[in-house]
Amino acid sequence: MGEMNQRQIEDWNGPRGARWLAHHAWLDRSFTAFSEAALRAANLRAGEIVLDVGCGPGATTHEIAQRVAPGGRVVGVDVSAPLVQRARELVQGTNVAFELADASLHPFEPGAFDVLFSRFGVMFFDEPERAFAHLRAALRPDGRVAFVCWRTAMENDWFRVPFRALQDVLPHLAPADPSAPGPFAFGDRHRVERTLRAGGFANIAMTPFDAPLYVAADADESLDQTLRVGPFAGMLAEQSEDMRQRGLSSIRASLAARATGRGVTLSGAAWIVTADV
Repeated sequence: MGEMNQRQIEDWNGPRGARWLAHHAWLDRSFTAFSEAALRAANLRAGEIVLDVGCGPGATTHEIAQRVAPGGRVVGVDVSAPLVQRARELVQGTNVAFELADASLHPFEPGAFDVLFSRFGVMFFDEPERAFAHLRAALRPDGRVAFVCWRTAMENDWFRVPFRALQDVLPHLAPADPSAPGPFAFGDRHRVERTLRAGGFANIAMTPFDAPLYVAADADESLDQTLRVGPFAGMLAEQSEDMRQRGLSSIRASLAARATGRGVTLSGAAWIVTADV
């Protein structure tokens, strides 16, 4: 296992996993449009067997289980023990199972699945080409893949707006390496296509999909949510208290500027990706 992959697993079983566990209901609601778009692209049918990679607390696994019934089943896999435990508590049924495992390494039965599905779960592999080749072996010869991943950081207002607000205070602040494992690792469509081809997939199709993401009712609550589930708390933790407070004020002002009578909403920009074995 690579060092980067190990750090990701530790994070999802530590601070990041704890934040997602605390706010998973809000996150699932925010991601509804993206989940539905990816599920439509997957074109699931009754009787199919599906692998849900990066299943988290199981919202997409639950939806898949309903779509492949009767006769089908779904296995949700995630590296986060707290999230898998919550999934087991929330999603129960005879056609649902959960595995605590790294999908890029787990010894799945060869040819066991009809479909590989993921909602924002495949961008964290430290060796994505190797990971997809491994996952392809778990698919049947006529199997297929469907997933949703974020486009680039600067196309996503939920990241861009607070990040640019921080740059107003910290002008030398730079976003993370876009090729490193993380939410925007598959922002470049050419990289996604190269990765899937190297993993043995064909008939690759990528469709841009944009939808609003509801953040919160007002600027103060939006600031709290932004710090809880995004990378910005970590960015600010490295600063002096004065600079931290200035950064918080700048982010809050940027979110307040997006407030309407319905609360604060920022756009999300994703790829809906499909491919065949």
